[in-house]
Amino acid sequence: MSEKAPDETLIAALWRVMVAHGWPGLTMRRLAAEAGMDTATLRERFPTRLDLLLLHGRVMDQAVLAGTIPGQGGSARDRIFDVLMRRLDAMQPHREGILRLFDDMRRDPAVALALAPHIGVAMRWMLEAAEVEAKSCEARLLALGLTGVWLATIRAWSRDDSPDMGTTMAALDAALDRAERIARPLGLLRGEAAPPPAGEATETS
Repeated sequence: MSEKAPDETLIAALWRVMVAHGWPGLTMRRLAAEAGMDTATLRERFPTRLDLLLLHGRVMDQAVLAGTIPGQGGSARDRIFDVLMRRLDAMQPHREGILRLFDDMRRDPAVALALAPHIGVAMRWMLEAAEVEAKSCEARLLALGLTGVWLATIRAWSRDDSPDMGTTMAALDAALDRAERIARPLGLLRGEAAPPPAGEATETS
């Protein structure tokens, strides 16, 4: 057995064990065996099962950030849409295990409560990936709003069996519309041109 498995190997093993045994049956012994590492090394890195879920979140953040091209251009809304869809793409290989966790969390809401603060941290990183700049207090508000967008999108993703994630994209689009309507009057999308009012003619001369 290897002494230290790469994070991606651990994450893949985590979700395979989750599929087979669910959250109640996720033990460090089972995970160590699945990942090909010893339990002592696993204990050194991950004191609790929650730490494993946080690792998953960091790996998803890193996947999105690594695929971000600086100076992307386009609107903030389009960049955020792209970032969140790339995060879902990174999650897609582990979909079955993640959905099993969602089911188990309905019976154990303490897990969802423990994860809640970390979702906001992840959304701050997604704003960084989307190159959305804001002052500290505004960034916190944007991250809070983006958390709502993400949760609405995840709900749609959990029910979306289509190969192209069309239902998920539609839900994300609608959630961003709602968030944008709130953010613009508060001045949280500084530097973004507001769309013209419906029905207003565009000058062509």
